[in-house]
Amino acid sequence: MLAKLLRLIILIICVAFFTSLAEVTSAASNAPRRATQKAVARRETARRAPLGAGEQAALVREVRHELVTLPFYDVFDWLEGEVRPDGTIHLRGQVVRPTTRSDAEARVRSIKGVAGVVNEIEVLPLSPDDDRLRAALYNAIFKYDSPLFRYATRAVPPIHIIVRNGRATLKGVVASRNDSDLAYTAARGVPGLFEVTNELRVESEAAR
Repeated sequence: MLAKLLRLIILIICVAFFTSLAEVTSAASNAPRRATQKAVARRETARRAPLGAGEQAALVREVRHELVTLPFYDVFDWLEGEVRPDGTIHLRGQVVRPTTRSDAEARVRSIKGVAGVVNEIEVLPLSPDDDRLRAALYNAIFKYDSPLFRYATRAVPPIHIIVRNGRATLKGVVASRNDSDLAYTAARGVPGLFEVTNELRVESEAAR
């Protein structure tokens, strides 16, 4: 009876010893993981710290550069990026190709100092009628004998033509109010359009 009692006591002691050893080993193995998680949290906190005025202005320029140099970004697309003080970029606009939407997000996300990207870019619906209107609007606005033809010689003309379900919007920046009026008048002369909205800005106004 005494021998059985001794064996039971020894078994209890062994179980307690190995349980404590396992807990110590687990704590030691989890320590690097906890340290890594804390480091990530510190980096996230630092990333969310408000940007200085100079940093935010530099980020605005970098975002704009990345958007306008996208391979398939053209006159029938419109992209803009809003830089928030915490380094988050809100992307907006309309594009014809779905790949332009994803490429814009990838480009902007890769910029140093960007904390995150909110992609609100709209992919315009496929429509043969809208495609026909895009071509007609381009030819009407940038015809060779128009003062606006000089804009068409640029890699990406500053006048962007956005067409959705038979409605057109002119976006971008032009040199003068007269150029804005000329573009609007030319667009309104295209048959088949339900509506034309002129959102063109003049350089002197856009710089303010």
